[in-house]
Amino acid sequence: MDRNLDSAHSGRPRKLDKKKYEKELRRLQAELVAMQQWVIETGERVCIIFEGRDAAGKGSAIARITQYLNPRHAKVVALPAPTEREKTQWYFQRYTAHLPAAGEIVIFDRSWYNRAGVERVMGFCTVEEYHRFLRQAPDFERMLVDDGIRLIKYWFSVSAQEQEERFRSRSNDPMRRWKLSPMDVESISRWDDYSRAKDAMFAATDTPWARWRTVESEDKKRSRINVMNDILHQIPWQRIEPAEVQIPHRPEATEDSSLDRLDRNKYEYVEDVAAALEKD
Repeated sequence: MDRNLDSAHSGRPRKLDKKKYEKELRRLQAELVAMQQWVIETGERVCIIFEGRDAAGKGSAIARITQYLNPRHAKVVALPAPTEREKTQWYFQRYTAHLPAAGEIVIFDRSWYNRAGVERVMGFCTVEEYHRFLRQAPDFERMLVDDGIRLIKYWFSVSAQEQEERFRSRSNDPMRRWKLSPMDVESISRWDDYSRAKDAMFAATDTPWARWRTVESEDKKRSRINVMNDILHQIPWQRIEPAEVQIPHRPEATEDSSLDRLDRNKYEYVEDVAAALEKD
């Protein structure tokens, strides 16, 4: 395989038809809402891990997955660098606080696997800490699964060429430039180091109880559809019809029920700049 390819397939996949993509995206999002209702009603605990190359499309996939979910029962965890105090804790300790409770879906936008990736490659952990992680991670995940948490792990795979193009696109876009970090830029020159780290991570942590599921992400739209479909198939959910909500009729105002309201002219309103967009 070409050293520049993280993806199992060389070359770029054919672009999806936009209308078909949007229709399927909408259908899958509706199914995810129905799945979440089952999670809430049954008290299931779902933990989904998103890992992969920088700029592989994890963030945009997570955004589409959670777009219509109830935020009270679904959260995205993207932890910053550990504090000095957290550095002295058991490595998994700061992640356990974010694990799902009954009726919750938790998505980790990068997770405890930072230690097997960026920390290993950039030298942010010792060799001893790294090997301890590879030993402990399967046992840690075994405990989660044994306790009833549904754990799904995704690796987003992208080629070196596509990654670099996405980095350059971000650097030229003031709305997305914040996504570029020094670590992202460094990952270009350390491609082979990250490849070796990824292979070692898979060898140690791709277990029968917590398999890695690879998402080909040369085309972001394709990867979104595929990962959303896979989530729906990994969780054995059933459709639960939500209880019908009866909207009452507003009672007619009577002289006795009328309120003394404040003079609206005393309120402070935001400027209606949207009026400039009205049709002639």
